[in-house]
Amino acid sequence: MNDTTSRPRLTSIDWLRGLVMVLMLIDHTRDFVHAESFWHSPTNLAVISSATFLTRWITHFCAPVFVFLAGLSVSLQLQAGHPMASVRRLLFTRGLWLVLVEFTLVHLGWNFSWKPWLSLGIAQVIWAIGLSMVLMSGVLHLPWRWILGLGLVLVLGHNLLDLVTAPAWAGAGHPLPGWWSGLWTILHQPGLVAPFGASGPELRIVYPLIPWPGVMMLGYCLGRAYGLPAGRRKRILSWLGLSCLVVFVLLRAGNLYGDARPWSLQTTGFRTALSFLNTTKYPPSLLYLLMTLGPGLLLLAWREGRTDSRLDQALVTLGRVPLFFYLLQWPTAHLMGVLFAALGGRDWHFVLQFRGAEPSVFGFRLWAVYLAWALGLVLLYPLCRWFAGLKRRRRDWWLSYL
Repeated sequence: MNDTTSRPRLTSIDWLRGLVMVLMLIDHTRDFVHAESFWHSPTNLAVISSATFLTRWITHFCAPVFVFLAGLSVSLQLQAGHPMASVRRLLFTRGLWLVLVEFTLVHLGWNFSWKPWLSLGIAQVIWAIGLSMVLMSGVLHLPWRWILGLGLVLVLGHNLLDLVTAPAWAGAGHPLPGWWSGLWTILHQPGLVAPFGASGPELRIVYPLIPWPGVMMLGYCLGRAYGLPAGRRKRILSWLGLSCLVVFVLLRAGNLYGDARPWSLQTTGFRTALSFLNTTKYPPSLLYLLMTLGPGLLLLAWREGRTDSRLDQALVTLGRVPLFFYLLQWPTAHLMGVLFAALGGRDWHFVLQFRGAEPSVFGFRLWAVYLAWALGLVLLYPLCRWFAGLKRRRRDWWLSYL
């Protein structure tokens, strides 16, 4: 949401949003530059290095915190005096716009081609945020307690749905298992769907919808704390953040509930700790959300009343143009992969297309990922600063959609 108001903006929210955007670029740069996590899942502790796991793990905070803050910004819009009807309309239209952006601009930045990669459209985080906004526009008229209750049910209870599995569709040339299988894939079970039949275009659901609307609803409900004095708000944020982490540790320690992937003893104590943190992202388990939203709330509390340094101001700038940054970071990460491959004597044509047969040699060690990430930030920040200034000076309607 574009939460431009007559009162000063809360820089702590923009700062946290900017921080998770910066972390997100690490993950997407890794996709195009890193050799180890190209050949293996970056969370497969059986084969992956600890450094690679932690590089992936630190980026887990991005999607939950961003969706949570999107809900919080809705509440701030209403508190600033924006009419309910206009906020609901913006949520609905911007949500549909984000779904369109997922399958066009994001797809182009990822593939450098309008043709679907491996003949698939891929529904990722922007799709989930867009649909969550559409649903949020439909419940916004409900009493605050009802929205809180619905959000808690979705976040706390959705792992009970793990007991329900739908037959997986194997793709083109295979019979469809039934309409409910496709619906369940969209809602809760990552996989392939064929909205226009087995001979039509395929859609890979990476981010099923549940429980993302619940995360957005909880962020919206937290907005009530931002009508309170700063000191009391800081105590509420701190208490909620610590509570999330305590519940995470208690549930995770006994493998009781909240994640289908139990932790296990590894070869060393450190690797066992990594297994403890290795929660499920697709769809995000309850423990995944507790593990990521807890620190997010603590960071919001920590930022209350602090004076911004130059680095903080840079993060605030990025946090004020999140979609603009998101759309540019895909081609930036892709170009970093092409550039590093060309300079390193690797198959840069493969990285440019990112499809087809895998080359015998691909990618670099982890240091190259962080170097490419830093270079990407150097390229992106001036553009984001310019666009943030444009949004500050002008009130054109279309700026609300970027």
